[in-house]
Amino acid sequence: MAPRRPRSAGAFPKAVEQPATKYAESGELYAALDLGTNSCRMLIARPKGDQFQVVDSFSKAVQLGQGLEASGRLSRSSMARTVQALQICRRKIESHGVTRMRLVATEACRRAGNARDFIRYVRRETGLPLEIIPAEEEARLAVISCAPLVSRQAEQVLVVDIGGGSTELVWIDVSGVEPCERGRAIMRISDGLSQPEGTVPGAKVVDWISVPLGVATLKDHFADVEDDAARFALMSWYFEEKLSNFSTYSCGAPRDGFQIIGTSGTVTTVAACHLGLRRYDRTRVDGLTMTSGQIDQVIRSFLSLGPEGRRTDPRIGRDRHTLIMPGAAILQALMRVWPTEAMSVADRGLREGLLYAQMAADGVLEEMGPI
Repeated sequence: MAPRRPRSAGAFPKAVEQPATKYAESGELYAALDLGTNSCRMLIARPKGDQFQVVDSFSKAVQLGQGLEASGRLSRSSMARTVQALQICRRKIESHGVTRMRLVATEACRRAGNARDFIRYVRRETGLPLEIIPAEEEARLAVISCAPLVSRQAEQVLVVDIGGGSTELVWIDVSGVEPCERGRAIMRISDGLSQPEGTVPGAKVVDWISVPLGVATLKDHFADVEDDAARFALMSWYFEEKLSNFSTYSCGAPRDGFQIIGTSGTVTTVAACHLGLRRYDRTRVDGLTMTSGQIDQVIRSFLSLGPEGRRTDPRIGRDRHTLIMPGAAILQALMRVWPTEAMSVADRGLREGLLYAQMAADGVLEEMGPI
């Protein structure tokens, strides 16, 4: 059953990040956890007017999907690593007294033959109510979180969420919506993406697709290719082949009024490298617009570094150095299929969408004025 449209659907989440743990002064706290193929990430936040304020966070590369491509199952070591990370999340949830939470697992658990056993294992060891969500809901929540970045000039919007095990693409037509209302109209897509013609007032979902390839699964698929440049090219073209069922694949990008919004560790890493940041700064990355030329330049610099150079490059980080090229290959394919002058960078995604959906359903976010 499609989730009901939340009350206060016009409110926008604007995450106010804090550099370290800060206990809430007042107001009920909410938790959102995203367990993906590669990472376990959580935010704890409280409503604050028409925004939410992050009071604690957690992120760790657990590699839950390691070996999944070959075996079709989650390995014991991967599950053990993940449960250790979830124990930390449980302690944070308990220390903050959080009672409202939504903790979700995505592509690795959707595909694994022993996913249900893993969910029971998590519940037994941590007590956490982890749930596996379908690809459509994952895509919808990512779209909702990115809505504040929609330009007033955008008539066609492509939201891309590059994950560890899958990549979600959602194409939205907002040409019939007043410019000042376009972001808000996308925020109201809360009854699911697969809707009959004419049932979505304002914003129209033209098509959406979940490609079962993300940075971790694409890396595993081409692990036997030794040449770095050849592996990158093969990954990019292989990913593009998987887009053939997306209805807008053969249409290309409209000349005017087209916006791509990218949300993922790949996109934010590329943006941070373009800015030359020695230390990651979300306030400079989130909402940044990068030209296609700037994106290409960063990707070429990654290729010129080679595997060893990427491993030691502090801009990329040791946790991401094996995953940045599969992500860059996906990004290059998207920019090749839909040629455009720019991409908007979103340091937000499933966790922010989960927080917004919970708070909006409880009616604790205030309505906001025009963007």
